[in-house]
Amino acid sequence: MAYDKFNILTSTAVPLPIENVDTDQIIPARFLKATKREGFGDNLFRDWRYNADNTPKSDFVLNNAIYGGKILVGGKNFGSGSSREHAAWAVYDYGFRCVVSSFFADIFKNNCLNIGVLPVQVSPEFLEKIFSAVFADPNTELEVNLPAQTITLLATGEQEQFDISPYKKDNLSNGFDDIDYLQNIKGEIQDFAATLPF
Repeated sequence: MAYDKFNILTSTAVPLPIENVDTDQIIPARFLKATKREGFGDNLFRDWRYNADNTPKSDFVLNNAIYGGKILVGGKNFGSGSSREHAAWAVYDYGFRCVVSSFFADIFKNNCLNIGVLPVQVSPEFLEKIFSAVFADPNTELEVNLPAQTITLLATGEQEQFDISPYKKDNLSNGFDDIDYLQNIKGEIQDFAATLPF
């Protein structure tokens, strides 16, 4: 399923300074029955966001109106645990296009890249600078520049580079998942197949 192209994202951020956030916390197992990507945002961090009677928990950051934006800033080891794709779907469906952390679980990272969410891994020191800036001023903006592979605290100009595979970078730039990529080069595949001796 195609998604919006990712180029340069300038946005405020939602801070979640909790380490070892696993995929069951991101989207609890009882919400995994659906097979379409839509609707999971309502249940992102469901058990952290809501009480048993479905009233919002006032002390959880997603229920705090002063924080918002398309960037989620998480603690170290974000997305650990089971490999459920639905965790990445929930992040995207809620409206986040970028997750920042000092370390990501590999499967969660790849699931994000497959659906249009850019995981940006930064140093622990830079992550702390982001948290400090956002908590001091919720209007703090970050610029995530995919072509340059940089993330910048716009208020101070402090910046770090991040790594991403050229293939995933190209797909994000074009709004492609793996199937979209193959469909886009269908002609080349057919041309190559025509040269095979069978």
